[in-house]
Amino acid sequence: MVTLEQLQAGLVIPIDKPRQWTSFQVVNKVKAVVRNTYGLKKFKIGHAGTLDPLASGLLLVCLGKATKTIPQLQDGDKIYTGTMVFGATTPCFDLERPIDNYYPYEHITLELLRETARQQFTGAIQQVPPMFSAVKVDGQRAYEIARNQEAGDKEIRSKEVNVYNFEITAFREGKQDNHIIQDSPIIQDLPTKNLYQNPLGEVPSHLPQADFRIHCGKGTYIRSLARDLGLAVGSGAFLSALRREQVGEYSVGNALHPDQVADFLTR
Repeated sequence: MVTLEQLQAGLVIPIDKPRQWTSFQVVNKVKAVVRNTYGLKKFKIGHAGTLDPLASGLLLVCLGKATKTIPQLQDGDKIYTGTMVFGATTPCFDLERPIDNYYPYEHITLELLRETARQQFTGAIQQVPPMFSAVKVDGQRAYEIARNQEAGDKEIRSKEVNVYNFEITAFREGKQDNHIIQDSPIIQDLPTKNLYQNPLGEVPSHLPQADFRIHCGKGTYIRSLARDLGLAVGSGAFLSALRREQVGEYSVGNALHPDQVADFLTR
C-alpha cells in the first residue's frame, strides 16, 4: 500500500487517459480516490501536459511534492501515434468540430507523405498552435476565444518546436465519391451525409488516411502538424485519432486506467 507519508513525499501516477475523458476529469477522479483512501481534505495534485478530450494515452498525475516536478516532466520528449485524414479540414484540426471544407486528394501517396514529413517537418520547425488550444492569446486561453467565436483578428504567433522523427507507418488510399467535386478546393452545399455531423462518428469513407508515429519535443501540437502536412501536399488534413505513448521515461505500457487507481494505492 502507498502510505500517507509516501503520498505527501511525492508520487507520479501514469494514467492511460481514455478517449472522451478530459485531463481535468482524470485529475478529479484521482483526487476523489485519494480523499476516500486517506481521508484528506487538502493536498497538492496536478498533471503534466494536457491531452485533448478525443486523444487517449499517457497523462502523468502528480501528487504531493511531486507537483514541483511538473515543469520538468512537461519538458520531456513525447511520442505520439495516431491517424491523419486527408482531403478535408475542420476548424479545430481534429474531430471536435464538423468538416468545413473539402480538397483534392487523388495525388496523395505514401511516398509523397513520407518525403514531405521527412523534408519539411523534421528537425527544428516553426509551428502555429491551433486556435482550439490552451496557448494564451492576449492573456486569454485560445480555446476560450475560439469556442466563444470571438477570434476576430486575434492571431496566434508561430513558435519553434522540435520534431525528432515523423514516420508515416501506414496509408489507406481514398475512394472517389460522386458527391465530392475533386477539382474544387472549397466545396459548397455538400450533401449532409458527407459532412462530419457527429464528433464521435466515423470519418467519411472516401477520404484517404495515414497512420503515424511522431517523436517530438515539448510544446509540439500534433493537430498543427496534421494541418501543415495537408497544406504541404496540396490538400487539407485533420487529426482523427491521437494517442500519447511516452513522456520522458514514462510509457503508457505501464500506465493505469483511472478505475485502477484505488487498487494501485491500496494493494
